[in-house]
Amino acid sequence: MKTLVLLGIVGLVAQLVDGSLGMAYGVTSTTLLLAIGTNPASASATVHLAEIGTTLASGASHWRFGNVDWKVVLKIGIPGAVGAFAGATFLSWLSTELAAPVMSLILLGLGLYLLIRFTLRGLDSRNLGKPLRKRFLAPLGLVGGFLDATGGGGWGPVGTPALLASGRIEPRKVIGSIDTSEFLVALAASLGFLFALGSQGIDFAWVGVLLLGGLIAAPIAAWLVRHIPPRVLGSAVGGVIILTNTRTLLRSDWIAASNTVQVIAYIAIAAVWIAAVWYSVRRHLAERDVGGPVLDKANNPAPEPAALEKDEPAAETA
Repeated sequence: MKTLVLLGIVGLVAQLVDGSLGMAYGVTSTTLLLAIGTNPASASATVHLAEIGTTLASGASHWRFGNVDWKVVLKIGIPGAVGAFAGATFLSWLSTELAAPVMSLILLGLGLYLLIRFTLRGLDSRNLGKPLRKRFLAPLGLVGGFLDATGGGGWGPVGTPALLASGRIEPRKVIGSIDTSEFLVALAASLGFLFALGSQGIDFAWVGVLLLGGLIAAPIAAWLVRHIPPRVLGSAVGGVIILTNTRTLLRSDWIAASNTVQVIAYIAIAAVWIAAVWYSVRRHLAERDVGGPVLDKANNPAPEPAALEKDEPAAETA
């Protein structure tokens, strides 16, 4: 009973984070299942079965709050489903131990880029609204779906930073579209696992409580992402990516860091992350108070409201 309650809480928290930041449901849930002795294939299958329901609820909630770009959903979701089915089918003999550090290194670079970009510059609107090309979205979906199925999570960590880095779609729609397209990935991965494994090793009670927790959190997360400023959201996502992928690298055979080194690294990253989010919040409030960005398109200081007020009487007198 304690295990079921714990899984329900994990499902709720994981979906709250996933629905708000576009990642972490699969990674969080799979990590717990592996920690209690579930084999990798069964853990991933259990999580993906639960995700069929949670991603459907999350997608509906994001759609309700206007956070979904349906063209992006189809262009990335269908290739993602193909990759997920292939990853689930071949998980029994395919090892991702060597690939994981490489992918984590790439994602770490993307996370650093996002954290610096959104913290210091905010949302770059120069490319905002430009269409995302299929030749970019299709390979991204294929790789993300494959890694998601074989690693028990990866759709959000791969897709979210890549779409954010493009600068062509605002953060809330990146997260909403990634969460919505994940329904196709979860469905395809589940079919692949059932085809390869049957129902062996899958505890449907665990699936149920993970699903229940996720269903409760989905509408709350969709509401949150609509109201969090893009600048703050970008800084928050960047920090999550850096922290999770640093953890993977430190624990890999490449580094094999001691527990002491890991703790020091986590504390340092957390401190920088908190400072970045705090700075983003302050900059957002400053921009809101002056009615727009503090810097104009040429990166020149915006005129002070007081200066504008002083000029008005002179203009009227003339």
